[in-house]
Amino acid sequence: MQDKSNLKIDWANHEAAKYACTTWHYSKCVPVGKLVKIGAWENGKFIGVVMFGRGATPEIGSPYGLKQVEICELTRIALTKHIVPVSRILSIALKFLHKNSPNLRMIVSFADESQGHHGGIYQATNWIYTGGAETHAYLVNGIQYHPKSLHSKYGVGGQSIPWLQKNVDKNAKRIISGFKHRYLMPLDSEMRNQVEKLAKPYPKRVKQAMVDSLDTAAVHHRPTRSNLTLVAETV
Repeated sequence: MQDKSNLKIDWANHEAAKYACTTWHYSKCVPVGKLVKIGAWENGKFIGVVMFGRGATPEIGSPYGLKQVEICELTRIALTKHIVPVSRILSIALKFLHKNSPNLRMIVSFADESQGHHGGIYQATNWIYTGGAETHAYLVNGIQYHPKSLHSKYGVGGQSIPWLQKNVDKNAKRIISGFKHRYLMPLDSEMRNQVEKLAKPYPKRVKQAMVDSLDTAAVHHRPTRSNLTLVAETV
């Protein structure tokens, strides 16, 4: 899929996706699980990937009455310097995904506040904000780990504080690591009508919220796929 700005969107192979994630994304890693990897090229030059996966839980679609094959998670936007706005790249990638996974009805994504993200790109592309939740991590030997990382390293015991304290670090503990904002992108009008009822006001980026707070204080002191499985293994 190519537009007039010489932006091309197409499938990316694993090597290209891995390079984009480890080089241009703050996480420096590729998500685990089955993935759909959509690449972006600008004037013939590879500029990165937009990636989708099944999500952290098989129940990801349950709150919305969706089967697992009807919903997926946007897991990475890993881009180098580019001319076309991220919002346009994401918008075209979503259309490309939906075209190739016609049974897909909704996409969910999260903005990690601990990384300074509030979801500005989702707000710019008309996603629906539905709140969020605190996220947790494990502190082991003075290093903060995501639960998945410890599970990969130690198996089921990696997410058990008693097991970690007995076998790895007697001072291991579970900590609050931040807050993740949740955004939804419905892909059909029926789904949009359903989830719009869950919509909440968009959050502001931390710096803007602080400025608004200061301004308010000053005023107060004045007198007055779906079938994701269809494509997951082909790219």
